[in-house]
Amino acid sequence: MKRSFTMFIGCLILILASCKEDKKIAVDFNPPTVSTFYFIRHAEKDRSNPENQDPELNQAGLGRAMHWAEILNDVRLDAIYTTDFERTSMTAAPTSVKQDITVQYYDPEIIDIEQFKADNLNRNVLVVGHSNTTPALVNKMIGEDKYPDIDDHENGKLFIVQIVNGKTTDMQLTFNCSCPTRE
Repeated sequence: MKRSFTMFIGCLILILASCKEDKKIAVDFNPPTVSTFYFIRHAEKDRSNPENQDPELNQAGLGRAMHWAEILNDVRLDAIYTTDFERTSMTAAPTSVKQDITVQYYDPEIIDIEQFKADNLNRNVLVVGHSNTTPALVNKMIGEDKYPDIDDHENGKLFIVQIVNGKTTDMQLTFNCSCPTRE
């Protein structure tokens, strides 16, 4: 009796299993694409000579540049871009050295934003610019006129633009720096 009950249950399971609909689960074998861009304005510049169009960073700016390197320390950067000015290059330098990345120069006036996105697909990128070029480039990246120029004495803004499978998100953060000040 026990044996026939076991056979009955076994047959029932086979019948039920064969009557079940074949449900196919769609599996997406394409990994997601994630690109993250970190945009900052150069750190505090030396304002002692108003005629100098390409000043270096002042003491506070050097401290802020080091601060940016610490903030970005846990981000595995793949590329660093700056404009071809002393203050932007000097701002990027501590991060470049710390992460062993060669700085690349870009011209914000002629950058092809779609090509820039394609060139940096699946990468983490730091971009150092100016009070007007940084928000303008962020606006191009997100496809809207959201961020105004940065005040000339504000050097602590960080814009993060992330593109996941073609969908763009953005945020703006402000970091205060207790860097030494000396104009």
